[in-house]
Amino acid sequence: MVKADYYEILGVSRTADEKVLKTAYRKLAMEFHPDRNPGNAAAEARFKEIGEAYEVLKDPQKRAAYDRFGHQAFQNGGGGAGGFRGDFASSMADVFDDIFGEMMGQRRGGQRSSGGRERGSDLRYNMEVTLEEAFAGKTAEISVPTTIQCDVCSGTGARPGSGAKTCPTCAGAGRVRAAQGFFAIERTCPTCQGRGEIVADPCTKCHGEGRLPEERKLAVNIPAGIEDGTRIRLAGEGEAGLRGGPAGDLYIFLSIRPHEFFQRDGADLYCKIPISMTSAALGGDFEVTTLDGATTRVKVPDGTQTGKQFRVRGKGMPVLRSAQTGDLFIQVSVETPQNLSRRQRELLEEFEKISSSDNSPQSTGFFSRMREFFEGLGEN
Repeated sequence: MVKADYYEILGVSRTADEKVLKTAYRKLAMEFHPDRNPGNAAAEARFKEIGEAYEVLKDPQKRAAYDRFGHQAFQNGGGGAGGFRGDFASSMADVFDDIFGEMMGQRRGGQRSSGGRERGSDLRYNMEVTLEEAFAGKTAEISVPTTIQCDVCSGTGARPGSGAKTCPTCAGAGRVRAAQGFFAIERTCPTCQGRGEIVADPCTKCHGEGRLPEERKLAVNIPAGIEDGTRIRLAGEGEAGLRGGPAGDLYIFLSIRPHEFFQRDGADLYCKIPISMTSAALGGDFEVTTLDGATTRVKVPDGTQTGKQFRVRGKGMPVLRSAQTGDLFIQVSVETPQNLSRRQRELLEEFEKISSSDNSPQSTGFFSRMREFFEGLGEN
Protein backbone atom coordinates (compact mmCIF):
# COMPACT_ATOMS: atom_id res chain seq x y z
CA MET A 1 0.00 0.00 0.00
CA VAL A 2 1.44 3.36 -1.03
CA LYS A 3 1.63 5.84 1.84
CA ALA A 4 0.29 9.34 1.28
CA ASP A 5 2.68 12.26 1.02
CA TYR A 6 3.25 13.93 4.40
CA TYR A 7 2.89 17.42 2.95
CA GLU A 8 -0.42 16.47 1.33
CA ILE A 9 -1.64 14.96 4.59
CA LEU A 10 -1.11 18.30 6.38
CA GLY A 11 -2.29 20.33 3.38
CA VAL A 12 0.86 22.47 3.16
CA SER A 13 3.46 23.19 0.51
CA ARG A 14 6.92 21.66 0.57
CA THR A 15 8.36 25.09 1.46
CA ALA A 16 6.11 25.58 4.52
CA ASP A 17 7.95 26.87 7.58
CA GLU A 18 7.63 25.59 11.16
CA LYS A 19 4.82 27.99 12.04
CA VAL A 20 2.70 26.99 9.05
CA LEU A 21 3.27 23.30 9.80
CA LYS A 22 2.22 23.66 13.43
CA THR A 23 -0.88 25.69 12.56
CA ALA A 24 -1.99 23.12 9.97
CA TYR A 25 -1.31 20.23 12.34
CA ARG A 26 -3.21 21.75 15.25
CA LYS A 27 -6.24 22.46 13.09
CA LEU A 28 -6.38 18.91 11.72
CA ALA A 29 -5.61 17.28 15.07
CA MET A 30 -8.51 19.09 16.69
CA GLU A 31 -10.82 18.08 13.83
CA PHE A 32 -9.98 14.35 13.84
CA HIS A 33 -9.24 13.84 17.54
CA PRO A 34 -10.86 10.58 18.83
CA ASP A 35 -12.62 12.44 21.62
CA ARG A 36 -14.47 14.48 19.01
CA ASN A 37 -15.15 11.43 16.83
CA PRO A 38 -16.03 8.58 19.23
CA GLY A 39 -16.29 5.19 17.54
CA ASN A 40 -15.08 6.56 14.19
CA ALA A 41 -12.25 4.27 13.07
CA ALA A 42 -11.55 6.33 9.95
CA ALA A 43 -11.12 9.50 12.01
CA GLU A 44 -8.80 7.68 14.41
CA ALA A 45 -6.65 6.43 11.54
CA ARG A 46 -6.57 9.90 10.02
CA PHE A 47 -5.57 11.35 13.38
CA LYS A 48 -2.60 8.98 13.66
CA GLU A 49 -1.62 9.72 10.07
CA ILE A 50 -1.62 13.48 10.77
CA GLY A 51 0.51 12.97 13.88
CA GLU A 52 3.03 10.85 12.00
CA ALA A 53 3.35 13.42 9.23
CA TYR A 54 3.85 16.29 11.64
CA GLU A 55 6.41 14.37 13.70
CA VAL A 56 8.62 13.92 10.64
CA LEU A 57 8.23 17.37 9.11
CA LYS A 58 8.72 19.33 12.32
CA ASP A 59 12.18 17.78 12.84
CA PRO A 60 14.72 19.44 10.48
CA GLN A 61 16.85 16.27 10.14
CA LYS A 62 13.91 13.94 9.55
CA ARG A 63 12.37 16.41 7.14
CA ALA A 64 15.60 16.67 5.15
CA ALA A 65 15.79 12.87 4.93
CA TYR A 66 12.15 12.66 3.88
CA ASP A 67 12.57 15.36 1.22
CA ARG A 68 15.48 13.38 -0.27
CA PHE A 69 14.39 9.75 0.06
CA GLY A 70 10.67 9.94 0.81
CA HIS A 71 9.13 7.22 2.99
CA GLN A 72 12.10 4.94 2.29
CA ALA A 73 14.18 7.10 4.63
CA PHE A 74 12.34 5.49 7.56
CA GLN A 75 12.30 1.91 6.40
CA ASN A 76 14.76 -0.96 6.92
CA GLY A 77 16.13 0.39 10.18
CA GLY A 78 16.45 3.91 8.91
CA GLY A 79 14.47 5.37 11.78
CA GLY A 80 11.12 4.07 10.64
CA ALA A 81 7.96 4.00 12.69
CA GLY A 82 9.86 2.61 15.63
CA GLY A 83 12.55 5.21 15.15
CA PHE A 84 10.34 8.14 16.12
CA ARG A 85 7.35 6.74 17.97
CA GLY A 86 8.66 7.79 21.37
CA ASP A 87 9.44 11.34 20.19
CA PHE A 88 6.00 11.46 18.61
CA ALA A 89 4.35 10.92 21.99
CA SER A 90 6.28 13.78 23.58
CA SER A 91 5.60 16.17 20.73
CA MET A 92 1.90 15.31 20.84
CA ALA A 93 1.86 16.05 24.54
CA ASP A 94 3.39 19.48 23.96
CA VAL A 95 0.98 20.38 21.19
CA PHE A 96 -2.08 19.13 23.04
CA ASP A 97 -0.92 21.02 26.10
CA ASP A 98 -1.02 24.18 23.96
CA ILE A 99 -4.40 23.31 22.46
CA PHE A 100 -6.20 22.41 25.65
CA GLY A 101 -4.43 25.17 27.56
CA GLU A 102 -5.90 27.75 25.22
CA MET A 103 -9.33 26.11 25.31
CA MET A 104 -9.47 26.06 29.09
CA GLY A 105 -7.65 29.35 29.66
CA GLN A 106 -4.95 27.54 31.66
CA ARG A 107 -1.30 28.20 30.88
CA ARG A 108 1.69 27.07 32.83
CA GLY A 109 2.72 29.38 35.62
CA GLY A 110 -0.75 30.67 36.52
CA GLN A 111 -1.45 33.91 38.34
CA ARG A 112 -0.96 32.70 41.88
CA SER A 113 1.80 34.13 43.98
CA SER A 114 4.21 31.97 45.93
CA GLY A 115 2.96 30.15 49.01
CA GLY A 116 -0.62 29.96 47.70
CA ARG A 117 -1.20 33.66 48.43
CA GLU A 118 -3.67 35.18 46.01
CA ARG A 119 -4.53 38.81 45.43
CA GLY A 120 -8.04 39.67 46.53
CA SER A 121 -10.73 40.49 43.99
CA ASP A 122 -11.44 44.05 42.93
CA LEU A 123 -14.87 45.38 43.87
CA ARG A 124 -17.25 47.73 42.08
CA TYR A 125 -19.63 50.16 43.77
CA ASN A 126 -22.16 52.24 41.81
CA MET A 127 -22.95 55.64 43.30
CA GLU A 128 -25.47 58.22 42.12
CA VAL A 129 -25.06 61.90 43.04
CA THR A 130 -27.14 64.97 42.32
CA LEU A 131 -25.98 67.74 40.01
CA GLU A 132 -25.75 70.01 43.05
CA GLU A 133 -23.43 67.51 44.76
CA ALA A 134 -21.31 67.25 41.63
CA PHE A 135 -21.16 71.06 41.59
CA ALA A 136 -20.10 71.53 45.20
CA GLY A 137 -18.36 68.21 45.91
CA LYS A 138 -19.02 66.12 48.99
CA THR A 139 -17.75 63.42 51.31
CA ALA A 140 -20.01 60.40 51.23
CA GLU A 141 -20.09 57.36 53.51
CA ILE A 142 -20.74 54.05 51.79
CA SER A 143 -21.20 50.46 52.99
CA VAL A 144 -19.39 47.83 50.96
CA PRO A 145 -19.83 44.04 51.40
CA THR A 146 -16.29 42.64 51.24
CA THR A 147 -13.86 40.32 53.01
CA ILE A 148 -11.21 41.20 55.56
CA GLN A 149 -8.13 39.38 56.83
CA CYS A 150 -8.85 36.87 59.59
CA ASP A 151 -7.70 38.30 62.92
CA VAL A 152 -7.04 34.85 64.45
CA CYS A 153 -4.62 33.41 61.87
CA SER A 154 -3.47 36.78 60.43
CA GLY A 155 -4.51 35.65 56.99
CA THR A 156 -2.47 32.42 56.81
CA GLY A 157 -5.50 30.14 57.00
CA ALA A 158 -3.68 27.86 59.46
CA ARG A 159 -4.38 27.38 63.13
CA PRO A 160 -2.04 29.60 65.21
CA GLY A 161 1.18 27.73 65.84
CA SER A 162 0.94 25.66 62.67
CA GLY A 163 1.54 26.50 59.03
CA ALA A 164 1.03 25.45 55.44
CA LYS A 165 2.77 22.40 53.97
CA THR A 166 3.92 21.57 50.46
CA CYS A 167 1.20 19.78 48.54
CA PRO A 168 2.11 16.06 48.31
CA THR A 169 0.22 15.59 45.04
CA CYS A 170 2.00 18.21 42.91
CA ALA A 171 5.12 18.71 45.07
CA GLY A 172 4.41 22.44 45.20
CA ALA A 173 4.06 22.96 41.44
CA GLY A 174 0.32 23.63 41.61
CA ARG A 175 -0.29 21.53 38.48
CA VAL A 176 -0.31 17.83 37.66
CA ARG A 177 0.31 16.10 34.37
CA ALA A 178 -1.84 13.15 33.30
CA ALA A 179 -0.64 10.88 30.47
CA GLN A 180 -3.11 8.96 28.33
CA GLY A 181 -1.82 6.97 25.40
CA PHE A 182 0.61 9.04 23.38
CA PHE A 183 -0.35 12.48 24.73
CA ALA A 184 -0.52 14.19 28.12
CA ILE A 185 -2.63 16.96 29.56
CA GLU A 186 -1.58 19.30 32.34
CA ARG A 187 -4.23 20.57 34.71
CA THR A 188 -4.62 22.37 38.04
CA CYS A 189 -3.76 20.20 41.03
CA PRO A 190 -7.05 18.95 42.54
CA THR A 191 -5.58 18.70 46.04
CA CYS A 192 -4.29 22.27 46.50
CA GLN A 193 -6.31 23.96 43.70
CA GLY A 194 -3.09 25.25 42.18
CA ARG A 195 -1.69 26.88 45.31
CA GLY A 196 1.17 24.44 45.78
CA GLU A 197 0.46 24.26 49.50
CA ILE A 198 -2.17 22.75 51.76
CA VAL A 199 -3.26 23.68 55.25
CA ALA A 200 -3.37 20.46 57.27
CA ASP A 201 -4.65 22.19 60.43
CA PRO A 202 -6.95 25.04 59.28
CA CYS A 203 -7.96 28.03 61.37
CA THR A 204 -11.25 27.38 63.15
CA LYS A 205 -12.57 30.88 62.51
CA CYS A 206 -11.95 31.29 58.76
CA HIS A 207 -11.78 27.54 57.95
CA GLY A 208 -8.48 27.90 56.13
CA GLU A 209 -9.44 30.82 53.88
CA GLY A 210 -7.48 33.42 55.81
CA ARG A 211 -10.31 35.96 55.39
CA LEU A 212 -13.82 36.63 56.65
CA PRO A 213 -16.88 38.38 55.16
CA GLU A 214 -17.66 41.84 56.52
CA GLU A 215 -19.55 44.97 55.50
CA ARG A 216 -17.17 47.91 55.69
CA LYS A 217 -18.05 51.59 55.94
CA LEU A 218 -15.80 53.89 53.93
CA ALA A 219 -15.65 57.66 53.48
CA VAL A 220 -15.38 58.67 49.82
CA ASN A 221 -14.35 62.15 48.70
CA ILE A 222 -16.34 63.36 45.67
CA PRO A 223 -14.43 66.33 44.22
CA ALA A 224 -16.27 69.37 42.82
CA GLY A 225 -16.78 69.20 39.06
CA ILE A 226 -17.00 65.41 38.86
CA GLU A 227 -18.52 64.17 35.59
CA ASP A 228 -20.97 61.40 34.83
CA GLY A 229 -19.19 58.07 34.37
CA THR A 230 -16.13 59.05 36.40
CA ARG A 231 -14.37 56.15 38.12
CA ILE A 232 -12.71 56.58 41.53
CA ARG A 233 -10.16 53.96 42.60
CA LEU A 234 -9.53 53.22 46.26
CA ALA A 235 -6.36 51.10 46.35
CA GLY A 236 -6.38 48.18 48.77
CA GLU A 237 -10.05 48.59 49.70
CA GLY A 238 -11.25 45.54 47.77
CA GLU A 239 -11.46 41.99 49.05
CA ALA A 240 -8.69 40.70 51.27
CA GLY A 241 -6.23 38.36 49.59
CA LEU A 242 -6.41 34.61 50.12
CA ARG A 243 -4.03 33.34 52.82
CA GLY A 244 -2.30 36.64 53.40
CA GLY A 245 -2.24 37.82 49.78
CA PRO A 246 -2.58 41.53 48.95
CA ALA A 247 -6.04 43.08 48.94
CA GLY A 248 -7.79 44.09 45.74
CA ASP A 249 -9.01 47.58 44.89
CA LEU A 250 -12.42 49.23 45.14
CA TYR A 251 -13.70 51.06 42.07
CA ILE A 252 -16.52 53.56 42.53
CA PHE A 253 -18.46 54.38 39.35
CA LEU A 254 -20.31 57.69 39.57
CA SER A 255 -23.48 58.65 37.74
CA ILE A 256 -25.20 62.04 37.97
CA ARG A 257 -28.94 62.10 38.46
CA PRO A 258 -30.86 64.08 35.79
CA HIS A 259 -31.77 67.58 36.97
CA GLU A 260 -35.23 69.09 36.71
CA PHE A 261 -34.06 72.41 35.26
CA PHE A 262 -30.44 72.17 34.13
CA GLN A 263 -28.69 70.06 31.50
CA ARG A 264 -24.93 69.70 31.53
CA ASP A 265 -22.47 69.72 28.65
CA GLY A 266 -18.94 69.50 30.01
CA ALA A 267 -18.47 72.49 32.27
CA ASP A 268 -21.41 74.45 30.82
CA LEU A 269 -25.03 74.36 31.99
CA TYR A 270 -28.14 74.90 29.90
CA CYS A 271 -31.73 75.65 30.83
CA LYS A 272 -34.91 76.75 29.06
CA ILE A 273 -37.09 79.49 30.54
CA PRO A 274 -40.51 80.64 29.27
CA ILE A 275 -41.23 84.39 29.21
CA SER A 276 -44.50 86.22 28.56
CA MET A 277 -45.37 87.70 25.18
CA THR A 278 -45.41 91.20 26.64
CA SER A 279 -41.95 90.78 28.20
CA ALA A 280 -40.62 89.55 24.90
CA ALA A 281 -42.26 92.40 22.97
CA LEU A 282 -41.64 95.28 25.39
CA GLY A 283 -38.46 94.01 27.04
CA GLY A 284 -37.85 93.41 30.72
CA ASP A 285 -35.86 91.11 32.96
CA PHE A 286 -36.20 88.00 35.09
CA GLU A 287 -34.33 86.28 37.92
CA VAL A 288 -32.90 82.76 37.69
CA THR A 289 -31.52 80.68 40.56
CA THR A 290 -28.14 79.06 39.82
CA LEU A 291 -26.68 75.81 41.21
CA ASP A 292 -24.74 77.63 43.92
CA GLY A 293 -28.05 78.88 45.39
CA ALA A 294 -27.53 82.49 44.31
CA THR A 295 -29.82 84.41 41.96
CA THR A 296 -28.83 86.31 38.87
CA ARG A 297 -30.89 88.80 36.84
CA VAL A 298 -31.13 88.42 33.08
CA LYS A 299 -32.13 91.41 30.94
CA VAL A 300 -34.48 90.76 28.02
CA PRO A 301 -34.34 93.31 25.17
CA ASP A 302 -37.56 94.31 23.41
CA GLY A 303 -38.48 92.18 20.41
CA THR A 304 -36.92 89.00 21.83
CA GLN A 305 -37.86 85.87 19.87
CA THR A 306 -38.24 82.24 20.96
CA GLY A 307 -34.87 80.48 20.93
CA LYS A 308 -32.87 83.55 21.93
CA GLN A 309 -29.97 82.46 24.14
CA PHE A 310 -28.41 84.46 26.96
CA ARG A 311 -25.00 83.68 28.44
CA VAL A 312 -24.23 84.11 32.13
CA ARG A 313 -20.48 83.81 32.58
CA GLY A 314 -19.01 81.83 35.47
CA LYS A 315 -22.31 80.26 36.53
CA GLY A 316 -21.68 76.80 35.09
CA MET A 317 -19.89 73.79 36.60
CA PRO A 318 -16.41 73.96 38.13
CA VAL A 319 -13.73 72.23 36.07
CA LEU A 320 -12.33 69.24 37.96
CA ARG A 321 -9.08 70.04 39.78
CA SER A 322 -8.98 73.52 38.26
CA ALA A 323 -9.87 77.08 39.16
CA GLN A 324 -11.91 77.45 35.97
CA THR A 325 -15.70 77.48 35.80
CA GLY A 326 -18.07 76.98 32.91
CA ASP A 327 -20.96 79.25 31.88
CA LEU A 328 -24.74 79.10 32.13
CA PHE A 329 -26.71 79.39 28.88
CA ILE A 330 -30.37 80.37 29.15
CA GLN A 331 -32.68 79.85 26.19
CA VAL A 332 -36.03 81.64 26.28
CA SER A 333 -39.31 80.59 24.71
CA VAL A 334 -42.10 83.13 24.21
CA GLU A 335 -45.36 81.91 25.69
CA THR A 336 -48.57 82.63 23.79
CA PRO A 337 -51.31 84.03 26.09
CA GLN A 338 -54.14 81.65 26.98
CA ASN A 339 -57.56 81.97 28.68
CA LEU A 340 -58.05 85.56 27.48
CA SER A 341 -60.75 87.77 28.96
CA ARG A 342 -63.05 89.72 26.67
CA ARG A 343 -61.15 92.95 27.27
CA GLN A 344 -57.79 91.27 26.58
CA ARG A 345 -59.13 89.84 23.34
CA GLU A 346 -60.46 93.26 22.29
CA LEU A 347 -57.08 94.86 22.94
CA LEU A 348 -55.25 92.18 20.93
CA GLU A 349 -57.72 92.53 18.04
CA GLU A 350 -57.20 96.27 18.09
CA PHE A 351 -53.43 95.73 18.14
CA GLU A 352 -53.75 93.39 15.15
CA LYS A 353 -55.66 96.04 13.16
CA ILE A 354 -53.06 98.73 13.70
CA SER A 355 -50.08 96.38 13.20
CA SER A 356 -47.87 96.60 10.12
CA SER A 357 -45.38 94.29 8.46
CA ASP A 358 -42.65 95.95 10.49
CA ASN A 359 -44.13 94.47 13.66
CA SER A 360 -43.81 90.86 12.40
CA PRO A 361 -41.02 90.91 9.78
CA GLN A 362 -40.29 87.19 9.99
CA SER A 363 -43.80 85.91 9.31
CA THR A 364 -44.52 88.60 6.69
CA GLY A 365 -41.27 87.94 4.88
CA PHE A 366 -41.72 84.17 5.03
CA PHE A 367 -45.14 84.11 3.37
CA SER A 368 -44.00 86.63 0.80
CA ARG A 369 -41.00 84.49 -0.17
CA MET A 370 -43.17 81.34 -0.30
CA ARG A 371 -45.67 83.02 -2.65
CA GLU A 372 -42.93 84.28 -4.96
CA PHE A 373 -41.31 80.82 -5.03
CA PHE A 374 -44.44 78.97 -6.19
CA GLU A 375 -45.39 81.73 -8.63
CA GLY A 376 -41.96 81.29 -10.19
CA LEU A 377 -42.53 77.56 -10.58
CA GLY A 378 -45.83 78.19 -12.36
CA GLU A 379 -44.21 80.53 -14.88
CA ASN A 380 -41.64 77.85 -15.82
